[in-house]
Amino acid sequence: MLPDRAFFDRLADAAKAETLPRFRTGLDVVNKEKTGFDPVTEGDRAAELAIRKLIMTEFPDHGILGEEHDDVGTDRDHVWVVDPIDGTRAFISGVPVWGTLIGFREHGRSIMGLMDQPFTGERYFADGKASWYSGPDGERQIRTRDCGSLDNAILFTTSPHLFQGAEIDVYRAIERRVRLFRYGIDCYAYALLAAGHVDLVIETVLKPYDVGALIPLIEQAGGVITTWDGGRPEAGGSIIAAGSAAVHAEAMRMLSGA
Repeated sequence: MLPDRAFFDRLADAAKAETLPRFRTGLDVVNKEKTGFDPVTEGDRAAELAIRKLIMTEFPDHGILGEEHDDVGTDRDHVWVVDPIDGTRAFISGVPVWGTLIGFREHGRSIMGLMDQPFTGERYFADGKASWYSGPDGERQIRTRDCGSLDNAILFTTSPHLFQGAEIDVYRAIERRVRLFRYGIDCYAYALLAAGHVDLVIETVLKPYDVGALIPLIEQAGGVITTWDGGRPEAGGSIIAAGSAAVHAEAMRMLSGA
C-alpha cells in the first residue's frame, strides 16, 4: 500500500511541531564537520525522529534513509528519504527559506515528495502524477514554465563556493548567460522552479536526502532534473533542474565541460 497525501501531511505536521517552535530562538548548534561548518540543531534531530516514529508505526516494512539518524532497510522496495531541515544555515540565521523534505521511493525511483516551509505556511507536494501548492494564497496544481532559453532564465544555486575545480568555471559561464541569478535558498529554489517562478537550479555535492523529495516535485510539474551527466538524480551529487527540456539541454551542453 502506498502512502496518501493525508499521511504526508501528518509527517510534515509532526516535523513542524519540532522545528517551528525552535526557529529564531537562538538555539544551540553543533558542527558535524572537523573542518569547515556543517551545522545540525536539536530541531533537525527531533523532527526526523518524529517523522521516523510515524513511518515505522504505519509502514513498518518500509525503509528509511535520513540525514540525522541511521538508515534502515534502504534495499527494500519502498524507502522514505528524509531531510528534517534542509537549509540548516538558513534556519539558524533566521531566514525562512529552509524546509522539511519527505520523499518516497518505489524500487529505487523517487515517485512522491513533499517540501514544507512551516514559517510561511507553504507546502509543495508531488502525489505520483501531479505537483501541488498549498499556502496562504490557497491551493492549486503547479507547473514549471518554459522561458525559452538560458538568456531569459532565472538561475539559483545555494552557493558558488561549493563548486570544485572545473565546476566553478562552467557554472560561472552559465551564470553570465542568464537574465538573473540568486544564491542561498536551498530546497526553496526547487519549489519555486516547480511552481513556475524560476527556470534553473544548478548544484553540487548534494546527498540523496537533499533531492529525494524534490525529484518528483520537479518532474510531476513538467520539469527536468538530472545529474550533470544526464543520469538519474536519486543518489545526489552534481544536480541540474530546469523548467523545460530545452533550457535543460542548453545548460547541459555547457556543463559537459566539467
